[in-house]
Amino acid sequence: MSDAVIHLIDDDDGVRHSLTFSLTAAGLAVRAYDSALVFLESVGSLQPGCIVSDMRMPGMDGLQLRRRLRELRVPLPMIIMTGHADIRMAVEAMKAGVADFIEKPFDDAALLAAIRDALTQSEATARCERAAQMACARLKALSNRERDVLRGLVAGLPNKSIASELKLSPRTVEVHRANVMTKMGANSLSELVRMAIATDILPTG
Repeated sequence: MSDAVIHLIDDDDGVRHSLTFSLTAAGLAVRAYDSALVFLESVGSLQPGCIVSDMRMPGMDGLQLRRRLRELRVPLPMIIMTGHADIRMAVEAMKAGVADFIEKPFDDAALLAAIRDALTQSEATARCERAAQMACARLKALSNRERDVLRGLVAGLPNKSIASELKLSPRTVEVHRANVMTKMGANSLSELVRMAIATDILPTG
């Protein structure tokens, strides 16, 4: 979280300056924008972190911004600040993938808690995505026969059943299984199965 940048978007100068001061005082790096359109101009060079945006803004509101960010596949979590009259829009934003919305008026602690939760969830998602990418790369390194054995393991078949299905000896299946474990970097069968399921390369059905 210490390296994260909070991208703060609000067209109200007073609110923007106040929140920038509060977040900076809490030890967070803040980059402020006075509109969603100005923020979008920087999308190509965004630093990792979290987006905190007001809902109602001229030109493009928070919901429209969220939808645009989805189209652009911007992975940063987004928190919406909303007034009482914007709750329906905020719910729509949640359905569009917003991490959280903070109802005005709010205190600094509530916003900080929402930011921490959003960053934690984002980091966990990023770790899962990296693990899946690594599993895909390792899966591609398996031989065809090793992949056949892995399919059997993912299907929950014992070595003897896999051997019978592939017309191999149980000993040969054991060798292939050991090779699969080594190449995939799995320490247990359950870990191996989770790695295989996390990929889209190996059908599990």
